[in-house]
Amino acid sequence: MLVGAGRLGTALARALAACGYEVRALVSREAAHARRAAARAGVEALALGSRQLERLPAADILFVTTPDDRVAETAERLAALPALRPGVALHTSGALSSEVLSPLRVRGLSVGSMHPLAALSGAEAGAESLRRAFYCVEGEGRALRAARRVVRDLGGESFTVGAEQKPLYHAAALMAAGHVVALFDVALETLRLCGLNAQRAQEVLLPLLRSAVENLSDAAPPHALTGSFARADVETVRKHLRALGGPGGGEALGVYRALGEHSLGLAERAGADRDLVGQIRRLLAEAEGDVRRSRR
Repeated sequence: MLVGAGRLGTALARALAACGYEVRALVSREAAHARRAAARAGVEALALGSRQLERLPAADILFVTTPDDRVAETAERLAALPALRPGVALHTSGALSSEVLSPLRVRGLSVGSMHPLAALSGAEAGAESLRRAFYCVEGEGRALRAARRVVRDLGGESFTVGAEQKPLYHAAALMAAGHVVALFDVALETLRLCGLNAQRAQEVLLPLLRSAVENLSDAAPPHALTGSFARADVETVRKHLRALGGPGGGEALGVYRALGEHSLGLAERAGADRDLVGQIRRLLAEAEGDVRRSRR
């Protein structure tokens, strides 16, 4: 059963059902929302509101799929249920360790976490993503074994980091997905300054982004890097900085400069000319000064 019927909970319910698991209950804040989530997931599960937890049926595995800031509260409410039976409880937060489920441990459940490295949209597409994802799992022995078994059944792969490293792990995941979307949006805004509308700008840039991901599938970042920084093209970078320093380019200039500095490190590792790299670093430093002065 799953407590939390948002995007992740709904997709996970659908993915679990597709590989033979019986999803016995879905819980959301309101029973009506839980019913809609069950329909989207394609499961005949008991749909409950958060004030109906006492009606939860027995289950071998309890998934807590609420937002991070509600996991602790949910664990406490579940632990207060008189009829709660020992079993396994897993939450799906990337930043929280299994320790947040300690109230359930006191009730005899083995606790752990099982976070999917997947960007989820709708229930159907999300379920497909979950069935080929990597999962970060950690926790007590029985819970950890259960999480690994579920991941195998889903067709995914699991790995483990220490409980104290969960926030660092999650920050890495956010940079690889959420921040890439934010960076893409900055690129869209910049391209719209050239006269393209939003839809056309996205159509133009998406194949470029896909090709960058394909490059990363074949090579490590220093050798997957392409473009002006990979070539240490001083004059082109100078033109970029000048253009981004114009009207409307303020935010993009700061992003370009910060990521450009890291790109130079990658270029150096790939063998770029050190003298040219040094020239670009000086240009970026000058641009940083311009960004700071514009914020005063």
